[in-house]
Amino acid sequence: MKPLLTTSVLALALCAAGCTAEATPKPDPSVADAALSQDTKAICAQADRTSTSFGDTLTADLKLQLEAKGQGAAATAQAKQKLTQDVSNYSYALGDMSKLAGDATLKNTLKQMSGQVTAFSGDLSKLDATKLSELSDALDKACGKG
Repeated sequence: MKPLLTTSVLALALCAAGCTAEATPKPDPSVADAALSQDTKAICAQADRTSTSFGDTLTADLKLQLEAKGQGAAATAQAKQKLTQDVSNYSYALGDMSKLAGDATLKNTLKQMSGQVTAFSGDLSKLDATKLSELSDALDKACGKG
C-alpha cells in the first residue's frame, strides 16, 4: 500500500510541476487599460451605457423606496441600502472610467460626475440636478455629441 501512495504523491507532484509550467498566462489588464485610454470613443460609449443603465436603476430604486415605506422599517432599510449601493457602484464606475480616459477633458468631466454622484449618496435632498445636468452636457461635448 505504501508504494502505491508514494507513486501517487510523486505523480501528483510531477503533474503539478508540469501543469503549472504550461498554464496559459492571463492577459495583463494594464495592457488593455492602456489601449482603452487612447480610445475616447470606447470610453464615451461605456459612459453612455453606464449612465443609461444607472438612470433605469435609479428609477427602480426610488420606486422600491416608495413601496417599502408601507412595508415597515426592515423593507425601508433594505430599499435604502440597495439605493446606496447602486449609487456607489455608479460613482465607482465613473471614477474608474476617468482613470482610464486619455483625453483630459473627458477625464476631468468623469471625475467631477463621480464626485457629484458620491455627494448625492442616494439622498434626494443632496442631489444637485443642475450641476449633474451641466456635467452631463460637458460629457456630451467631451464625447463629441454637443
